[in-house]
Amino acid sequence: MRIHLGCELHFEFPQPTPMILTLNVHFSRVSELERPDYLITNPPVPVASYRDSFGNWCNRLVAPAGRVRLTADAVINDSGQPDEIVPSAGQHCVEDLPEETLVFLLGSRYCETDRLTQLAWSLGTTGGVFCTA
Repeated sequence: MRIHLGCELHFEFPQPTPMILTLNVHFSRVSELERPDYLITNPPVPVASYRDSFGNWCNRLVAPAGRVRLTADAVINDSGQPDEIVPSAGQHCVEDLPEETLVFLLGSRYCETDRLTQLAWSLGTTGGVFCTA
C-alpha cells in the first residue's frame, strides 16, 4: 500500500528562533520511501541535519523573524499489516525498570503533562496501570 505523508507548518516569529524539527521518516523505513521526505523552508534558510540517539533524523535551523512556512512531503510503501502483538510481553513495576529506560518516563512536550499527570497517577494507583504485582 502507498501512503502519502507530509506536513505544512506555519509560524510567525517576533525574532530569529532556533528550531530542531523531527519531521522525517525514521531511518529504518527510508528504503521504503518512493522519494525523499526533504524539509523545505520558506523563506529558504540553511538547515543542518543529524541523527539523534533514537535514530530520528533531526533538522536544525534558525527561523528568521516574521512568517515561516515549513513543509515535507513523501510517499512510503507499506505492507498494510498491523504492528505485531506480543501477548506474552510483560509489565514491570517502575522500581524494577533498568535505569536506561527511565528517560522514557519523563514528560513530553507533545503531551499536556500539567493536565494529564493527575489522571495518570489516579489510573496507576487504582487500575494497576503502572504495575501488576
